[in-house]
Amino acid sequence: MSVSLLDLSVIFLYLILVVGFAVFLARRDSKASAAGSAEDYFLAGRSLGWVAVGLSLIASNFSSTTLIGLSGAAYYTGLSISAYEWMTTFVLVFFAIFYVPYLLGSRIYTLPEFLEKRFDWRSRRYFSAMTVIGNMLIDTAGTLFAGALVIHFFFPQLAYWQAATLLAIAAGLYTAIGGLRAVVYTDMAQTVVLILGAGLLAFLTYSVAGPWSEVVQQTPPEMLSVVRPLDDPTMPWLGLLLGVPILGFYFWGTNQFIVQRVLAARDIHHARWGILLAALLKFSAMFILLFPGVMARGLFPDLESPDLVFPTMVAELLPIGLKGLVLAGLIAAIMSSIDSTLHSAATLVTMDFVKPLRPHLSQEKLKRIGQVVTLVFMVIAILWIPVIANFATLFNYLQSALAYFVPPVVAVFILGLFWKGATPLGAFRGLWGGHVISLAAFVLPRFELLPSLHFLVAAGVVFLGSALIILVTSGLDSAPRDPSREEWTWSARSRLKAAQGSLALEESLAWWQDYRLHSLVLVVLTLAFVFIYW
Repeated sequence: MSVSLLDLSVIFLYLILVVGFAVFLARRDSKASAAGSAEDYFLAGRSLGWVAVGLSLIASNFSSTTLIGLSGAAYYTGLSISAYEWMTTFVLVFFAIFYVPYLLGSRIYTLPEFLEKRFDWRSRRYFSAMTVIGNMLIDTAGTLFAGALVIHFFFPQLAYWQAATLLAIAAGLYTAIGGLRAVVYTDMAQTVVLILGAGLLAFLTYSVAGPWSEVVQQTPPEMLSVVRPLDDPTMPWLGLLLGVPILGFYFWGTNQFIVQRVLAARDIHHARWGILLAALLKFSAMFILLFPGVMARGLFPDLESPDLVFPTMVAELLPIGLKGLVLAGLIAAIMSSIDSTLHSAATLVTMDFVKPLRPHLSQEKLKRIGQVVTLVFMVIAILWIPVIANFATLFNYLQSALAYFVPPVVAVFILGLFWKGATPLGAFRGLWGGHVISLAAFVLPRFELLPSLHFLVAAGVVFLGSALIILVTSGLDSAPRDPSREEWTWSARSRLKAAQGSLALEESLAWWQDYRLHSLVLVVLTLAFVFIYW
């Protein structure tokens, strides 16, 4: 698809402004004292307000593979794929209520660090290493592929690897320079542009596709249902119940590059409000991405790949100028997801491996190590992109990879918070034992030694297997118990202490500021959507 000179100018100007803004923030923060440089670099000085937290959370998800993958999956399979969106409401409400007080009260840098407080260093190192691998081979590489696909679509003279390399270098450099504050505030600008642009594109799609009643007549009935039969290849109802919540909790509740924004909130109120803002914006993705993806079946019936739906709508439906703005926002936002995962991986390596091994390193040296690690991981992600290209759709790659990778982590976090009897040995064996089960569930069906399961159902099986290992091992563990670790399990006393440690007591707020009311409204909206499109 050709791009006009005006569109190219808009793209160039927008990217210059975004990168320039990131560099400006980096130079401003470099004037801070060396004593505070690591916290400024990795957690933005723990000073983010709820708008910054919410917009940055949604940018890290909404602006990366969601734009490409969700529209493509809706085009290919219909509304059932919306489960990943509406289930997020329940996951984020659960996370805001139960986990936020403990995460902020612990004053940690990384999620693995929380596991050390609850269990021991073994779980911390194991989880940190697997998160780094996941960030690189799943999150960053998947986002690079999404960006390369878009750029190649509009600029076919660039090969996929060339486009991905350009994105990785641009995002990697300003991430290494600017740290989390630069990442978050560029995310905010890009999220606003993307929501406005995607909203306009959705409006034009609705206008061109005709009344919804006509779309319904032209679309197979099963594609307009969010709940599918057990034998459905995309979203069987058992996978919806078992697998989707597990994947959702991992992504929003235990994934470092997401939760890092919550850890950077100024207090517990701003953390919770930001999380619920992200839930509301995530819910809106169904109407500005998923429904247009379904409508595109009638507008563009012969696309070479479902992942081309969003860029095709941009090319065909937007006028000159706006096309360039939306495309620029898309490219820059894809860069924001790349910078998020790169910065997350660098934080994990620096704070979970380097700092414990060399505790006397200065804050400034820790920051420099994080910058170098960012650039190294940038190269690794580029080299992994050819593997992703072998999957039918980008969304399929991301979800199927996570389904075998993350259930043991979710089991450890859930049982660790809600069951005092979970021991350090039980948690560690639950992690590596769960991944042994994952490997068997993935490999053995290929040799017909076990029945093949849908990846979402397999996620539930792996979760249950990991939980069983934790329960049995902890029950048989005769090692002395450390009472101090019970502070990190759910109870009224520990919750209050954690809230006090997060720099904001849960004092009485005006009714309209109550996160419980916000949560109830979000849950009701979500249940209404599921009821209508059951």
